[in-house]
Parts: sequence; C-alpha cells; structure tokens
Amino acid sequence: MQNLLALLSALLWWVLYGSIGALLATLVAWPVLRWSERANVVFNRVYLACLAWTLLGMLLIAAVAAYEGHLQPPYAPLLSSGALRLALVVDMLAGALLLWRLTPRLDARRIRPTSACMAVAAVMAIAFGLATSLAG
Repeated sequence: MQNLLALLSALLWWVLYGSIGALLATLVAWPVLRWSERANVVFNRVYLACLAWTLLGMLLIAAVAAYEGHLQPPYAPLLSSGALRLALVVDMLAGALLLWRLTPRLDARRIRPTSACMAVAAVMAIAFGLATSLAG
C-alpha cells in the first residue's frame, strides 16, 4: 500500500510540475507562433502540445539522470553528459513534432513546421539559459 501511495504521489507531482513547465513554455511559444505565422494561433492547443512535450521531456531527463547516477545535486556534471545532449535533441524533435501536429491557426490550418521549430528553439534557448545559470 505504501508503494502504491508513493507512486501515486510521484505521478501527481510529475503532472503538477509538468503543467507549470508547460505554461511557461506556452507563454514563450505562443507569441513566437503568432509572430512567425502572422495569424492567430489557438492558445489552448499550444498549451496541450507544450504539456505533452514537457511531460515527455521530464521523463527523458529523469531517465538520463538515473542512468548517469546524478539524481542528487550538483547537477552541473549532468549538463555536460553526452546522453543528456542526445535526450535533449530527441526532446526538441518531439516538441517540434507535437507543436506542428497539435496546433492549428484560427483559420483551421495547421502551423508550418518551420514555425514549430522556431518556437521550440525559443523555448529551449530560454530553458538552457535558466538551467546553466541555476546549475553553475
């Protein structure tokens, strides 16, 4: 019973932190998509894509951290690991794919793949800046 409660608690925290991260990613990606598409983009669908992207990214990073053995601070050696770099490339590809497939414009057309890539690049640039300033 205790293991079940611990698993349930971990899942709740994973979704909570994922939704907070998705909101922050959405607040960066939505203006970038509006600017690059030159049209209104549905905010709720950008949030849905960012939520799926954030939850997947958290799983990838946790798996790499467990594989590398860096589950406790300091996290600076984790940032220079090759496995994390590969996981982040996979994460960015998944983010661009999710934004492209799940985000429509208000005229019901899908956004362009280049716009999705630009939004992912903006989110990741801000995330890298925050991660390196907090880890160092």
